[in-house]
Amino acid sequence: MAKATRRRFSAEYKLKVLRAAEACTQPGAIGALLRREGLYSSNVTTWRAQRRTGELGGLAPKRRGPVPTAQNPLAAKVVALEREMTRYKARAERAEALVDLQKKVAEFLGSELQRNGGKG
Repeated sequence: MAKATRRRFSAEYKLKVLRAAEACTQPGAIGALLRREGLYSSNVTTWRAQRRTGELGGLAPKRRGPVPTAQNPLAAKVVALEREMTRYKARAERAEALVDLQKKVAEFLGSELQRNGGKG
């Protein structure tokens, strides 16, 4: 069995059906139009409301899924600056550790030199 799929109507088709419905002047003509096109009266009612409110997006196929959030233009710059700051902090910590090591080596060698009487 074939799986049923949701029908999708293009904006052009919706506008064409609305124009045809408005052109109907005889009693029962709109019903005949709906039967011929395989539509329900609620389709026409919804499309009229969308056109009246100016929802052009309502006449075009809607994208499914979550609405993308607007990106802050400064967010990328903030992320880049935070990365750079982290890199500089790590570099500063390495430099401080190196200075501490040099101080310890100088103290050790200074005490060795004093103990040996200045002889190398």
